[in-house]
Amino acid sequence: MAGHHRTGRVKDITAHSNPEVKAAKALHLKKHRVETGSFLAEGAKLAIDALDAGWTVERLFVAKAVLDEPHIAKIVTRALSAGADVLTVPEAVIGGITRRDNPQAIVSVIRERLAPLTALGPLKTGDTLVALDRVRDPGNLGTVIRTADAAGAKGVVLVGECVDLFSLETVRATMGSLFALPVAKAAPDQLTAFVRAQDAMLVGTHLKGARDYRAIDYRGKPVIILMGNEQSGLPDGLAAQCDALALIPQQGKADSLNLGVATGLMLYEARRHLLGCVPA
Repeated sequence: MAGHHRTGRVKDITAHSNPEVKAAKALHLKKHRVETGSFLAEGAKLAIDALDAGWTVERLFVAKAVLDEPHIAKIVTRALSAGADVLTVPEAVIGGITRRDNPQAIVSVIRERLAPLTALGPLKTGDTLVALDRVRDPGNLGTVIRTADAAGAKGVVLVGECVDLFSLETVRATMGSLFALPVAKAAPDQLTAFVRAQDAMLVGTHLKGARDYRAIDYRGKPVIILMGNEQSGLPDGLAAQCDALALIPQQGKADSLNLGVATGLMLYEARRHLLGCVPA
């Protein structure tokens, strides 16, 4: 995906009614993201992360007021050489695209990329994946991708009908980890077939979990951590496919943990024997 045959062009735009501005605004709607295969990412960091990872940046909207800043000029040069068109606009136009009163100086239009499930294999001992069943909240999905990246997981699998991976809110919450970590989609039966083909251990979190999540041995096989939907948890059919069901103990009055927090606990416990202590 990296490298284009053509160099991008620079265009100066002033009007909110410009067709390219309107097309970017339309990417807030899933329908338009599906039709175009493109999505929005806000801020200089996400533009750099996408370019670094070889994703196709199609267009870059840059606020005119910051064009002379060295780090912005560097991103513009990189984007142009990668084939992106750079559209210089007033800050108000960026705010119109991102729907923010205090927008960042750059918005990218990036080509979507999903990994096939098979690309997450072959798995070996020490590899960890996170599978999310019908995750509904963009902040949760973004947080899980970011946490999986930080913990050294190999990828994330979205099971069933999940929130859109490429919504502006999800992308924002990944803090750039979207570009670093492969994400695949799967139906429940595809996930279980993949688990068996990889001889992996499927560990699900469940309110009726038989074992404290810290008492499970995660060391013998590749591990796939399966997290249930925010409201309803794991369905019985998927829970029955798990090699172990894990329970995160709670003492207070809260009836459940946030999905992102629970996934973080599971990930760091499953990978505890692999994460060496970073010296101070």
